Formats: sequence, structure tokens, C-alpha cells
Amino acid sequence: MESDSELIESINKGDSDAFERLYYRYRDWVYRLAWRFTGNRADALDVLQETFTYLLGKFPGFELTAAMTTFLYPVVRHISVRIRSKSRRIKSEEQILDEPAAPESGENEHYRTELAAVLTVLPDQQREVLLMRFVDDMSL
Repeated sequence: MESDSELIESINKGDSDAFERLYYRYRDWVYRLAWRFTGNRADALDVLQETFTYLLGKFPGFELTAAMTTFLYPVVRHISVRIRSKSRRIKSEEQILDEPAAPESGENEHYRTELAAVLTVLPDQQREVLLMRFVDDMSL
């Protein structure tokens, strides 16, 4: 499997298939993040499209100086904030955690419910930091 750096190098040389591979590698992550920010599937799809259109516009000549998720995160956030309406807020547990798999046990479901309740009352910035660290598995 090619690294992100290798894919970017290929894209810079004009390989459109490499961009497609990069897209498929990160599309689900971008979509989940956008859905969390917008609280709406249609808006999240718009964010997904605009994010990769923005990324494509960086080529040729794009240089990745950090992890791809580190580059994409503020792009997704900025586009999401611009797209979402002010009245939409993430309220449900499914939207906050966006974990399609069922929990392993009843005890995990209890913790998940408690966590979702806590996350809904946190200020946006604090919630975002926790989700970045523990849901998106981003490093400190």
C-alpha cells in the first residue's frame, strides 16, 4: 500500500488514479467528521465534495508537511461551518459518536449513552477537542 506521500508525489506528476486512491482512503473519515460538524447527511456530502475539490486544486505542487488528517481537519471544519445553518446542533448519540457498529455489551452501551449526554452539554470547542482525540484518534 502506497503511503500518502507517495500518492501525493504521483498526483503532482499527473497521476489521476493516485488522487482517486487518496480520495477513497479518506472519504469516509471526511464524511464522518463533516456529519459531526453539520449534523446533516446532505450537508456532510456537500462538505465531502468541497473538501476534495479544494484538495485537488492544490495540485500540482502540493506538499504534505503533516499527516493527511491534520491537513484535512481544518479544511473540513471550515467548510462545514460555512455550510451548516446556525440552528442545527448535534444532539443525538448516533450523530456525536457516529459509530455504525453495535456496542459489544450492555455495559458499553451505558457508557456510550453517558458519554453522549456529557458531550452534548460541553461547549463546542471542548467537545471538538475530545472528539478529535478519542473518536478521530488524533495525537496530542
